[in-house]
Amino acid sequence: MSKGFTGVGNSGARSGNSFIVRSALILSILAFILIVLLSLTVYSSNRLMNIEKTEASNVPANILPSYSTTSFESADGQTALQGWFFKTKDPISTIIVTHSSGSNRLPFGVEMIDMIESWLDSGYNVFMFDLRNSGTSSGDICGYGYLEWQDVLGAISIVKQISVTTDVILYGIGTGCTAQLIAYDQLPDAGITDAELNSYPDAIRELDFDKSYIVGMIFDSPAKTSDDYIRPLVAQNEVLGIVTQFLVPYAIRVSSSSENINLAAEIARLPMPVLIIYGGHDTFIGADKITQLVNERNRLNSAITSSAMISGAGYLEEYTLNKTEYISVVTDYLNSFFMVGE
Repeated sequence: MSKGFTGVGNSGARSGNSFIVRSALILSILAFILIVLLSLTVYSSNRLMNIEKTEASNVPANILPSYSTTSFESADGQTALQGWFFKTKDPISTIIVTHSSGSNRLPFGVEMIDMIESWLDSGYNVFMFDLRNSGTSSGDICGYGYLEWQDVLGAISIVKQISVTTDVILYGIGTGCTAQLIAYDQLPDAGITDAELNSYPDAIRELDFDKSYIVGMIFDSPAKTSDDYIRPLVAQNEVLGIVTQFLVPYAIRVSSSSENINLAAEIARLPMPVLIIYGGHDTFIGADKITQLVNERNRLNSAITSSAMISGAGYLEEYTLNKTEYISVVTDYLNSFFMVGE
């Protein structure tokens, strides 16, 4: 009896030891996987945020409209930025162009001169600048809009100083859409009390304008959320990107002290004329997703909404593929909502 009892006890001990070993092995594997994913996330986020600057195309001076070179600071007070200011006679407003990550003040290259000239001919000043870590501006970090919103506020501030117009129209391209929407959200509403204004950071309170200074927005290829500009880059180009695409945007946001922005909801509620342009074959953001965004905007603000899908164009290819239609769409938007006397 005693021997039989001892045998059962040994069997139970061996079973218990086996369970502990298996559990430890599984936990070790999970820990290894977690370490690998975290390492890849840090590596990918650092690589994406440290992209090389893209210089603007060499444009012969004789084909550019007359402009003045402008130096100014981002709203963070630490980043020196460079831009071009084109002015026309008796301007209606000033259009500020915010390019996408990895681009520069001439997002469509030399071909963009045609659009600049059309704006000037229509009565609009134009301000084009290099975001941080782009062109000739300073900075060595790209934030995919999560940092660049401060550059947009800096651009608006300098335009208010050098332009005679009483308002501006923001034109965002790709991640420039994120930057200009965050910039707008950071501004106080018009007519708030001093007590309400005191709740804003010093850098915002010191700006000499509020949300009412922005009277229109143009969006080229807006995403549904701000992270949607980063996920495809990770999925397509990074090791195990199919998994880390959900982690890398978070890491970039943490580095930028920002949050994932519901761009679709923000655009739908904007109380100003909005133009949305996108490519019918956009598989980066997804033409179907942008169409949903357009539908939601029309549901809430159809009277002050314009949109155009450029057939056959992929992500940010609309202007290159059909420059004439693109310029026409933007001109129609400007004429519909901002002509003097309207």
